[in-house]
Parts: sequence; C-alpha cells; structure tokens
Amino acid sequence: MPRALPAEHRARLLRTAREVSFPQGARLFDEGGHAERFWVIRTGTVELDMRVPGRRAAVIERLGHNELVGWSWLFSPHVWHLGAEAATPVRAYEFDASAVLALCGDDPGIGRDLTRWAGEVVAHRLHAARVRLLDLYGPYGAGATP
Repeated sequence: MPRALPAEHRARLLRTAREVSFPQGARLFDEGGHAERFWVIRTGTVELDMRVPGRRAAVIERLGHNELVGWSWLFSPHVWHLGAEAATPVRAYEFDASAVLALCGDDPGIGRDLTRWAGEVVAHRLHAARVRLLDLYGPYGAGATP
C-alpha cells in the first residue's frame, strides 16, 4: 500500500480490499464507464489511455507497484475519465468504492487522507496527460517541461 496514507489508515483501508489478478491485455475499465472500484497495483504494469477522435487511444501513463489505478470513484459523476489496460500480468488490491466511501464517512481522518492522496494523483495524471498529448500531437518539443 502507498506510503501517502498513515499506517493506521492503510491498515484499515486494506481490510476492505480483495486480491485480484488481470492477464496481460485485460481492460480494467473504459473511459466513460461507471466508476465503482479502484485498485492499488502489487505487481505488474497498467497503462492508462485516453480516447482521441479519429485515432487509436493514446497511452497517457504507465503505472506500477503501489500506484493507484482509478480515482473517478471518489468524485461525482463517478465516471471514468481515462481507460486502463493491463500491459503485463497484474496482481492488485481491489477496493469497492461504496465500502471505502462508507469507511470515509465513519472516519473523517481517513476520508481527508484518502482525498488528499487521490487529489495528488489527479494533479499528476492531468499533467502527464497534457505532456503526453502534446508530445504526440503538438509541435515538436511542445510537451517538454521546463
């Protein structure tokens, strides 16, 4: 589990998880679908992708060990903003959003820390998507960061 959460919150959150695995090529979710769960990767790699009209989906980021896959379950309208596919065989902890949201309602401290962690992930993914799309479709060097 990620170190972004205090140890006691990680332990409580982990009690709501179940271990799952995905073969290479399995879709975890598609952009626009209902977001009702999320994962933390134990082993393997997941690619996040974004639909681009008239082109095939663009891979925005590759995620690995201890990274969060999916944050859309936390924010209305609970619809996936990206898609995700197992680039390699993946083992992960899977969390049911309803159970985690209930846990957050019972313990505002967990809710605060989980929201902060997810917010940091959202900010990072937004930046990664911008850079990747500029690299793919912008003028040469447009995606370079200062």
